[in-house]
Parts: sequence; C-alpha cells; structure tokens
Amino acid sequence: MKRHHHGLAWPRVDPDEKVACHFCDAIQDAPALKEGEAAYCGHCGELLYQNRPRSLSRATGYATAAIIFTILTHCFPFLSMKAAGAYTELSLVGSSIALANDGYPFLAFLSIIFTVIAPLVLTGGLLYVCGPLQYGKALPGSLALTRWIQRSEPWSMLEVFLLGFIVSLLKLGHLAELQFHIGLWSLVALVICIAGAMAGIDRRELWDRLEIAYRKNNPPATR
Repeated sequence: MKRHHHGLAWPRVDPDEKVACHFCDAIQDAPALKEGEAAYCGHCGELLYQNRPRSLSRATGYATAAIIFTILTHCFPFLSMKAAGAYTELSLVGSSIALANDGYPFLAFLSIIFTVIAPLVLTGGLLYVCGPLQYGKALPGSLALTRWIQRSEPWSMLEVFLLGFIVSLLKLGHLAELQFHIGLWSLVALVICIAGAMAGIDRRELWDRLEIAYRKNNPPATR
C-alpha cells in the first residue's frame, strides 16, 4: 500500500483492520493515517481513503456558515416579479406554499423535504457532531445523528432546485420584470457551503473519532 503524508497522527480504533479496494476488491491493511495522508491500493493504485487536513474544523466552519445562510434564505425573498401590473415575491418556503395552493400538495411536501428539512439535518447535524468532536467529545445522540446525516445527504437537493430556478429565469426574463434579492444570493452561498462541508469531511475519520470519543467517555467497567 502506497502512502503520502505529513502532519499529526490520526488515531485508528483497530490497527489491524483490513480494507477492500472499491475498484479491484483487493484486501489489504488499513494503517493509521496522518493529517494529509492518503492510502492507495497496492494492486491497482486506486485511492482507498485519506485523512483530509483539518477535516473536522473545515466541516464545522462550512456548517456554521450554512446555518447563517439558511436563516437569511428563509427570512428574505429571493425573487420579485412584476408583469402586467401584478407584483409577486417568491421565497423558498413560499414556493412550496404556492404549489400547495395550486393543487399540488404532494409536490409541496417533497419540496419542503428536499429543500428545507434535509439541508437543515445536514448542516445542523454536522455542526452538532463535528464541533465538539474537534476536542475529542461526542455529544449525546452523535452516532444516531451521523447516520441520519449520511441518509439525508442524497435527499438534499438545493442545488437541483437552484438549477431549475435558473432555467426558469431564462423563460421568465422575457415575460416579466425580475429583481433579485438577498434570499437568492444566500441560497447560492448555502449550496456552496453544504458542498464544501460534505466534501471536506472524511467519513472514515469521522466514524473513527466518534468511536474513540465514546470509548473515552464510556470506558469499559473494570472488576
């Protein structure tokens, strides 16, 4: 197994753990990694896993910024339209309410799940788990919440909503006078922050540090 490294050690729970290459299925050792270190398959050279530098602190920073932008996104409209004397303001939650009022309650429900609840679980969960974990502490419910973070990640579709919104703007621009507001720019920043948080976190390291923190806080009983 090839390795490139520098920095502080990343403690592993089980030093004798094995790992399978996702490309060629070769079974090999999974040694402890240092910050910035990457482990590659000794058979095919594919990346097995890596210890990203300052993984937890970057995830915490992005998650904190995402929470702030989430508040701004929901407090301010992201678009106003003026056409034929009618004036309309749109917001993230307001668009879901409009779907419900137009006779599409199921689509409104899905919109709330994908654009409001799932992103909040991701950002709030990362902040709750990764913040204390930087100092070797795991708050109550961190293991269960981490599982929910991983489950909700595929269902966070703010970027899909933003892409569809941009496509809609290309059509609406010829029909109405459009004006962009704080909510839109906050939404763009929110999408970037969520992507940065999820790209920065190393899931293998996260689970290892969680287990280490739980073992430290709940040592086995001795007779």
